[in-house]
Amino acid sequence: MLVTFGGIVGTHITPVPALATLPLSMSILGLALSSIPAAAMMRRIGRKRGFIGSALVATCAALLAATSIANESFVGLCVSGFLLGSNMAFVHQYRFAATEYVAEIDAGKAVSTVMLGTLVAAWLGPELGDQLRLLGGWAEFSGSFVGLSVLCLLAAIVLLALGPASQRATVEQAPPRPLRVIAAQPRFIVALLAGLSSYVVMSFIMTATPISMHVVDGMSVAETKRVISTHLLAMYLPSLASGWLIRVLGIRLMMYLGVALMGVCVLISSVVGHHFVHYLTGLALLGVGWNFLFVAGTTLLTTTYRPAERFSAQGLNDFTVFGSQAIASLAAGPAITLLGWEQLNLLAIPVLVGMLLAVWRLGHHTTHPDKNVATGVATTSGATSNNP
Repeated sequence: MLVTFGGIVGTHITPVPALATLPLSMSILGLALSSIPAAAMMRRIGRKRGFIGSALVATCAALLAATSIANESFVGLCVSGFLLGSNMAFVHQYRFAATEYVAEIDAGKAVSTVMLGTLVAAWLGPELGDQLRLLGGWAEFSGSFVGLSVLCLLAAIVLLALGPASQRATVEQAPPRPLRVIAAQPRFIVALLAGLSSYVVMSFIMTATPISMHVVDGMSVAETKRVISTHLLAMYLPSLASGWLIRVLGIRLMMYLGVALMGVCVLISSVVGHHFVHYLTGLALLGVGWNFLFVAGTTLLTTTYRPAERFSAQGLNDFTVFGSQAIASLAAGPAITLLGWEQLNLLAIPVLVGMLLAVWRLGHHTTHPDKNVATGVATTSGATSNNP
């Protein structure tokens, strides 16, 4: 919801137009800064308690957003954005939690299944926000965030009602390695770069889209909502097949496909034009490319650490990925204001080229990279290996 309407609301109440996307950027900053604390907290109190606590915080944050919009408090909206982002640091742990309950060979399927659940959110968030934006005669979009608070509270209630589940049995045969040793692995670096590249390019372009469409090009809120909803659906609908595709095609080819689709989005947006159909097509391709690259990167990441190392490795990955995303999101507002839509998209090219080179180098570090990283072959040390 903050993705779809945050920039639009920001333009109405911000004292500086270039800072219109700051509430969304603050949410991504909250996500980045909370990634390591979220992983550490779950290690101490468990996954379930962490998920419930974060959902309750999000409930309060959404109510703060509604109040801030009603009072035209830009600072309050930014604070609520930060808190909603902090909740997302816990939400992103769902994908890692899912891999702990399945065989290693099914890690990609588990990640894509969790992400598939966001299909409902991709439709429900913008739709609910649009239907409730004029609720009760309040300020426009206040009702949207009241609805969000109800959803977050329902999530906490559902989690509270769930019973315990059995994790996959693991046998630790070696002590945890220092984080610097884990992070120095070529596979860890490429996995991290896949997450970073997918989120930086996606967030940079997506954050600027509502402003470019509604504020600059004068398109309606309904048209803007349709493009963002389509983009969100394109981000998560491929999860129906992405886990299977990783097993069939291998991780490297999935990464190549993801980068290629995001590149086509940049081409359409920077060269072809920026009418409604161009926004719709480009953002859809951006979503599918993000899915392929991010799911492949997450699957690769799960092969780089032992069970006892998972929280530190996951925390470092998410902190780096979402910290970079925060910078990209924050830069989107000034970029769309100063450079325009076409030039903004061209800035994504160096990131995509760098990712291509990283995937190519991964193939030269391993003998059979696709086969083994796709299946997560375990070594006797309890980590995974790319060696045949």
